[in-house]
Amino acid sequence: MTRHLFPKRLMTLAYSASLMLMMGYALWLYGMGNYQSLSIPAFLTLLLLAALLLHLGQTTKGYIAQVLLLVGTCLAVLNAICNYPYASTMWLGLPMASVFLLLPLWTALVLASLIGPLVWFALSHPPQPVSFLFGYMALLLLLALPRWEHARRRALLHATDPNDSDCDAYNIDTLKERLHNEYQRAAMLNRRLAVLVIHLPQLDMAEEQFGSRAKIALLNTLCSEVNARCRDHDVLGRAGEATFWLVLPDTSESGALLVRERLHYALSQCVLIETGQLEARIAACLPRKESFERYVHRLNARADALANG
Repeated sequence: MTRHLFPKRLMTLAYSASLMLMMGYALWLYGMGNYQSLSIPAFLTLLLLAALLLHLGQTTKGYIAQVLLLVGTCLAVLNAICNYPYASTMWLGLPMASVFLLLPLWTALVLASLIGPLVWFALSHPPQPVSFLFGYMALLLLLALPRWEHARRRALLHATDPNDSDCDAYNIDTLKERLHNEYQRAAMLNRRLAVLVIHLPQLDMAEEQFGSRAKIALLNTLCSEVNARCRDHDVLGRAGEATFWLVLPDTSESGALLVRERLHYALSQCVLIETGQLEARIAACLPRKESFERYVHRLNARADALANG
């Protein structure tokens, strides 16, 4: 499953509306005395209630509720087609739309291509004209087009976005490009350059024990504290899963050590609910008379040393 496309409030409204519709249908059948057709709507009401509760839960995976909602939709359509032999083919559009809304694009495309024809022809319905097949394929492509366009725009944004996807820092490609520019500038103008390597040893533990929300909170706290105590032209980037580089142009070794102590003190004052006091390991690494690739290798080695304690 990919990251969810819709806000949680909108999905909560969708789950609630589905539950209310199915509950109202079951109550209507009960009021009309049609007890033979009541079992499936009653079961679907319980299934949609479970999906809503799983969606509202904070510790469950979101795809479980999505699968339950999709199964409930398919069962409702299958029940309508089985009970009414001359039901309209328009019923097949409901599970198709649900598949494209709840599943990743290629999974939805494969399922929608197979489920509709198999269900319709397996129930001994009268054969449909060739125009029905073309209409089905046209609807399939129309439903897939918005998801494909959304995925294309998201991939383009990810390729051109200089920021990291989880926090307010540059990603690794932009970070290396900015560091390379500062490295060349310092070499040509005989300026000083320093880089602080910052490692968060609590990051893996926070994600394993408390989930992604604690991880994001930890990253955001680090970035906000570092950005608040640095100059505008300093560059903070994420070089690894739990490693950051703080590029300090026009900064000597003594200045880098002062910044390190200032960040140590500021980060030690931050206390998070899940992980407690924020722990950060910081080391300074200054370039020597070496190539840029060699300097990047030393920065990675310093990050590995901080990670190993």
